[in-house]
Amino acid sequence: MIKHYFQLLFVILSLNASTVSAHAVVTNTSLKIDPIKAGTESKVSLTFNSRVELALSHFDLVKKNDVHERLHVNRGKIRGEVVIDIPPLEPGEHAIRLKVFAADGHLTEDIIRFFVIE
Repeated sequence: MIKHYFQLLFVILSLNASTVSAHAVVTNTSLKIDPIKAGTESKVSLTFNSRVELALSHFDLVKKNDVHERLHVNRGKIRGEVVIDIPPLEPGEHAIRLKVFAADGHLTEDIIRFFVIE
């Protein structure tokens, strides 16, 4: 009887762990349809597949010569959305380096490259 109890408990915990484990992965970004124009402040929206713990997450702008600048981020209007304030930038290639904690505690690191147009 006890053996069956532990087998059942193991199955339940295994199923629960596989359904709860998830990394915060970017599923959509406003950069796809709304490019950033040079010399203007902008906002970039990133949508994740799960809720993000903003207090534990970091979003950095990566400029030429690998210069990093911490970006200000707010929670968006929908679940899993964050809105990033982008300062005025020069034309060319830039990136957002993110280190994001999902609501379940998993860490995801990613780099989103984008071009600033004139």
